[in-house]
Amino acid sequence: MRETCPCGTGRPYEACCGAIHDGRRVAATAVQLMRSRYSAFALGLEGYLLESWHPSTRPASVDLDPAMTWTGLVIEDTTKGSAWEDDGTVRFAASWESGRHAGVLRETSRFALLDGRWVYVNGTLH
Repeated sequence: MRETCPCGTGRPYEACCGAIHDGRRVAATAVQLMRSRYSAFALGLEGYLLESWHPSTRPASVDLDPAMTWTGLVIEDTTKGSAWEDDGTVRFAASWESGRHAGVLRETSRFALLDGRWVYVNGTLH
């Protein structure tokens, strides 16, 4: 069991993204879904990534690089995406390391509410 959630909230994994990953809770906002997806990348949860992807843009598979380690998430900005809205965006910076290389992935992700659940639609890299 992980102690601290990879998403950066400082909360225990089981009470944070772990509850979303295992279906005990749904993401109430676009930011919560973004954090849960980041944690899924960090933990190698390919099934959750596909499940939380909008059907119109979902790839057939997700092949994560086992050599890549996600080391931090910063939410830089959000538009809409609250519990009472049906779409929103989250701009973030996700730090990574792979072997001797390190970097930061910057993206603005678009989310939509579909059948009462937030899903990732697509993103624009910066």
